[in-house]
Amino acid sequence: MIRKIIKSGFAVASVALFASLVWLSVSLYRPRSFDAAKARIEIEKGMGAGAVARLLKERGIIGARLPFIVSYRLFFHPQSIKAGEYVLTSPLPMKEILGLLVKGRVHLHPVTIPEGLTAREIAPLVASVLADGEDGFMTAVLDPGPILALDPAAENLEGYLFPETYSFPKNMSSSDAVQAMVGQFRTVFEGARAGRSDVPGMNVRQTVTMASLVEKETSLEEEKRLVSAVFHNRLRIGMKLDCDPTIIYALKQKGLFTGNLTKKDLALDSPYNTYKHAGLPPGPICNPGKKALEAALHPAPVESLYFVSRNDGSHHFSRTYAEHLNAVRRYQKRR
Repeated sequence: MIRKIIKSGFAVASVALFASLVWLSVSLYRPRSFDAAKARIEIEKGMGAGAVARLLKERGIIGARLPFIVSYRLFFHPQSIKAGEYVLTSPLPMKEILGLLVKGRVHLHPVTIPEGLTAREIAPLVASVLADGEDGFMTAVLDPGPILALDPAAENLEGYLFPETYSFPKNMSSSDAVQAMVGQFRTVFEGARAGRSDVPGMNVRQTVTMASLVEKETSLEEEKRLVSAVFHNRLRIGMKLDCDPTIIYALKQKGLFTGNLTKKDLALDSPYNTYKHAGLPPGPICNPGKKALEAALHPAPVESLYFVSRNDGSHHFSRTYAEHLNAVRRYQKRR
């Protein structure tokens, strides 16, 4: 009798176990469809498997909480579910959802930083994905630590926030964002100067400062080495650079730029005023791209000392002042 009861109990337990395994297997591996509008979820720090299961159940992404929790305990514990923003694509099996959450496959937002912007101009472009917004970004920029190995004189990261399209997760820290930008700068810069520089003796800070001037003077790739040549030629003979963008940068730093340079602005008392002070300004005036960096390292082999806008985005380059005056009269008259 006892033996029969034991056999019956074992049979019932076996059936129950088999049914549980089938139920768990179906829950784990059967893809479930859900509303795409509810597929964007945000896992907050400290949320455990139970809280995450509740969120997914409320969104209709999973059918029940229990198989999610059991599966997590059986197959993924002690790995933690990573905080962050996730965008799930319907349909998905529960096992795949768990894998994404445990591996931290968070949704990445594209953030494009154009060439030639200052740190202050970059801040609003990246702020939407930062946990600490524009102010946090500018605070991170003021810490020169990430670039001191290359530029010991750096007081901030202006010039080293490389213009690129980045893929950033939501709520990332500003320090991580600037580390990524400086890291990309280091990669590109090392590649640009892998060959012998045509202007030996310039350190990293001087090179990036030169590149920033080139970046602001022309947007045409084919002109960057020509502009670089003009500035290098002027430096070599001790001639002032007379670079308008350096004054604009100084005015912006003081909150005084109105959109147009005036004769009065040319007398601005600033070390960035290259109409008053010979040589390069104290540091970069923007964050230059790859072509500007290459141009700073490899200026065109020409003797030009002047250039003037043709008013169509391009420039006319001259070797002598007389040639330059003729070009100014020609293009000023046309304007």
